[in-house]
Amino acid sequence: MRMHNADETCGIAQAALVLGDWWNVLVLREVARGHVRFDALAAEIGLSRKVLTERLGRLVASGVLRRSLYQRRPVRYEYLLTDAGAALLPLLVAMQDWGDRWVLGDGSLTATAEADGAEHARVHALAGTRLPDGLELPGTQGADLSLVSPDAAATVLFTYPGTGIEWGPIPGAAGCTLENRLFRDAWPDFRRAGVDVRGLSTQLVHEQAEFARAEEIPYPLLSDAAHQLAAALRLPAFRGAGRLRHKRLILVVDAARTVRHTLFPVVDIPHAVTESLRLAKDCARTA
Repeated sequence: MRMHNADETCGIAQAALVLGDWWNVLVLREVARGHVRFDALAAEIGLSRKVLTERLGRLVASGVLRRSLYQRRPVRYEYLLTDAGAALLPLLVAMQDWGDRWVLGDGSLTATAEADGAEHARVHALAGTRLPDGLELPGTQGADLSLVSPDAAATVLFTYPGTGIEWGPIPGAAGCTLENRLFRDAWPDFRRAGVDVRGLSTQLVHEQAEFARAEEIPYPLLSDAAHQLAAALRLPAFRGAGRLRHKRLILVVDAARTVRHTLFPVVDIPHAVTESLRLAKDCARTA
């Protein structure tokens, strides 16, 4: 591609060269979702083998993907994000937020969703899918943690916009402290059922840790500040208080990392916490 001389010092132009076109963006979207092998990428995107080979080669040459050998006979590779590729995840989530709001939505800033909208359909389509292997996030208990507890028959993952923030008129954003307190109070019931709980937001770990200490939160809070989970599951987001934030939702995940139930949008927070306990108990009993 021939560039105007002024583009040589323009970061937007240089990023556009790497992202290239529609297909490059979708390849990165699918790799972020855990589809890292050639056949899986081709199936998810619906791209010919020739074009996919070309796009993967370009992304590897650009330094945002790297090839990792997983089979020698015949030779097969996985395509994994480099540090430069992982740094594109916030851009992918921002693109999704823009598309959800301005193309698929009516332009309103909201932390919730309509029951017949694209975000609702995406979240509820997660039921029956597996969480990506190896995805760990920084936690308030001092180490990176898996999304699913290895000791539990089921895990409840709930995402929330953030605590300690005055949300003003953004619909659906308020209530994060209440939600955490309700999960805290129900924690003994979850544990008796063999169920773990993990809360997730895009706040930084030290912000979450300060809140967890003040509120005596017994379960881990995980930080998705790098948007790994949001990109992996295409979770709904909105921009509020200067940062991309998770919209409030709940996933019930079994021990095999498969999403069994989804609750979204979460409007009645007390009911959602109670319902997540009921669904998690059922999931644990059938494990």
